[in-house]
Amino acid sequence: MNLVCLVMVVLGIYVQQSVSQTVDCFDEYYPSNGNCGDLLGAVALEDCCMNPNYGYIEAGGVCKSCSRATWSEWSPWSKCTVSCKDGVRQRRRMCYGIGSCSDPEELGMIQTEPCMEKECCPVNGGWSEWGSWQPCSVTCEIGIKKRQRTCSNPLPQCGGSCKGRAEETAECNTEVVCPTHGGWSSWGNWGPCQETCVNEGHEAPKEFRKRTCTNPPPSLVPRGRNCEGSDRDGRFCTGIPFCSIDGNWGPWLKSTPCTVTCGVGRESQVRNCDSPEPKHGGKNCDGDAIKYLVCTVPKNCPIDGTWSEWGPWKECKPPSKRTITCITREGTRRRERVCHGKEFEGNICEGEILEHGNCYDINGCKMDAVMSEWSKWSYCKPNCGSNSNRTRERVCTANISAYRVQDINFFSGHPHINCKDLKKETETSECKNLPEC
Repeated sequence: MNLVCLVMVVLGIYVQQSVSQTVDCFDEYYPSNGNCGDLLGAVALEDCCMNPNYGYIEAGGVCKSCSRATWSEWSPWSKCTVSCKDGVRQRRRMCYGIGSCSDPEELGMIQTEPCMEKECCPVNGGWSEWGSWQPCSVTCEIGIKKRQRTCSNPLPQCGGSCKGRAEETAECNTEVVCPTHGGWSSWGNWGPCQETCVNEGHEAPKEFRKRTCTNPPPSLVPRGRNCEGSDRDGRFCTGIPFCSIDGNWGPWLKSTPCTVTCGVGRESQVRNCDSPEPKHGGKNCDGDAIKYLVCTVPKNCPIDGTWSEWGPWKECKPPSKRTITCITREGTRRRERVCHGKEFEGNICEGEILEHGNCYDINGCKMDAVMSEWSKWSYCKPNCGSNSNRTRERVCTANISAYRVQDINFFSGHPHINCKDLKKETETSECKNLPEC
């Protein structure tokens, strides 16, 4: 034992070689529902995730994505929590991939907003009195009679209804005897065929069955009609096979190349049921005609770059030597974004790294103060339980009415405005009928 190993043993230090974690590797990951699809097989986690489009499942776990952390699209809005009056609806997103998702705007994983399916709730009506009985449904023996009522006392409102039946039936007896007409019994079983297989090109034998006029038999007084048609039926036997030859597998053929050029894929082998092939109803070969094998190309798959969010706008500059500060003459400005995450010969981001736009320079300008328009309503917070609210606000801002463009985001810099008499205003609205926490 060398000196280093001896020191490590004395100090109680044990060095264990890392063991690769084995996972079930899938060549599809679906961000919409977080599911994996198309199992490739059990491989090492690092091999599976050489392809960022793949997904994997650890022992007893859920599907995970091999990509870097990314937000899914927002789900469709759910149904309103109540069918009438004030409720809420929700939509969700999930963070999938390796790592954590950034959320600079603090949008979270769930959003809640008010909704209303109907402005009023259903009110049930009341039944009228029953109408008169209608005539009996038959002219002899026993039939039925009906009577009806309407949902009109009072009328229902807002899609309401009346509980109970609008029609009532009762038995009625005409005290007149009806003739009984004959009816066929069910057909009996088909008789047996003589042969178990038939020579190709020959006519199949026939089979026969019978029935009787006993369901019911015709009455004598008053006289009922006999059954119409024949009591005997015949047909050619079906399902009698030609004398059969069972199939048998030929040898496995050469494997196909691996389906990928990087990471984990699959290769396949096929065999044919032709030694001999089944004929005249003979049994097909048992088992699979194709088998799949996991193959690994020890190379990381390309990862394309993705754009960061746009950075802040730079200083608004004049297009020439003429000044633009504090006047309605437009300048230009730019902002940048970064293409990050490109690895292993992946593609660079599509689009421009720079964006240019027009602007007004109001930095340091003395401007009148006005109240802004009301902002959009926020989403309801919290997302469940009671005491949930949404808010909107308007604030003191610079008066830009003299400018051609009225969007405050078009303006650059920090003006001097006197907001002494204009205070921030906030409105709050209650969100009702949220789901329980």
